[in-house]
Amino acid sequence: MTDSRGPQAEKAPPADEHVRVEAQARKPAARTGPLARFGEARHLGLLVALALLVVVGLVTRPENFATTSNLVSVLSLAATIGVITVGMTFVIIGGGIDLSVGAIMALASVWATTLATQSYGPFVMILCAVLVGTGAGLVNGLLISYGRVVPFIATLAMLVAARGLAQRMSDRKTQLVQQGNETIVELSTTRVLGLPLLVYIFALVVLAGWILLNRTTFGRRTYAVGGNPEAARLAGIDVRRHTLLLYALSGLCCGIAAVLIMARTTTGSSTHGDLYELDAIAAVIIGGTLLTGGRGTIIGSILGLMIFTLITNLFILNGLNTSDQLIAKGLIIVVAVLLQRRGLESRT
Repeated sequence: MTDSRGPQAEKAPPADEHVRVEAQARKPAARTGPLARFGEARHLGLLVALALLVVVGLVTRPENFATTSNLVSVLSLAATIGVITVGMTFVIIGGGIDLSVGAIMALASVWATTLATQSYGPFVMILCAVLVGTGAGLVNGLLISYGRVVPFIATLAMLVAARGLAQRMSDRKTQLVQQGNETIVELSTTRVLGLPLLVYIFALVVLAGWILLNRTTFGRRTYAVGGNPEAARLAGIDVRRHTLLLYALSGLCCGIAAVLIMARTTTGSSTHGDLYELDAIAAVIIGGTLLTGGRGTIIGSILGLMIFTLITNLFILNGLNTSDQLIAKGLIIVVAVLLQRRGLESRT
């Protein structure tokens, strides 16, 4: 006798899988708040490392390190890279990688300053930078989600293409933010409580990213897609669409970062953001986000960013040349990945 429940029984596992995946995806949001996250061992370890770096700075270069100008310099640099790091955190938690962030930021800055030469106002420039960044991110997402191109290859291609397009548009020349667009420059020159406005913009982006990752369905789905994309698909999540949105979000962050770097330097240039992808990925890894996806936090990434930025600042204050800085950054990334892998192996 044929079991009439056969077709229904075949549909049952996805329903069960849906419950299981949704339960797993809610785990990151189940904590009481950001203070609870600071109680985690990895965040405490990052705070200790940050404190040690401050001590090193105070001991080795007290006359330069403990100054208001140096603090503003560190936070301004962290703000630009930090906005990109927020987008990178989402992408890596979602199981991807984005090597094109620096080039997209450069392209957005060049496109916006090109509009400035045609007498467009600051708000049009800002809108242009954001749209160019988001558009480039969407192209990445389409290639990866629907073109099924490996993220490494797709974003590497975008890195080359965006940098090349920026060079062609600017004729390899630095473009100035023209007179009449002081609103953009004021993001860097206007200070509130001693800090430039761009630092507060960075803080708002971090807050928005934290809320999106920890208090929304989008965030829960990001963890689910990165942790097990097949299980997420069985749970009813449109994995391809969600991946597309993750790369669009990364592009949006690049557009915002382009506005900040135009404010800091008063220029748009095809050289802006060179190796920023290295800094952003390093910050995310140091912050505890798994390169394989499915685990990570915004707070961890920002702490990792501050550690990386302080290390760079100490290198500069102590007179290390650029090549030594790059070698040290590479070693830091390797050590962070090895420690992460060792931690995973110890759990299994």
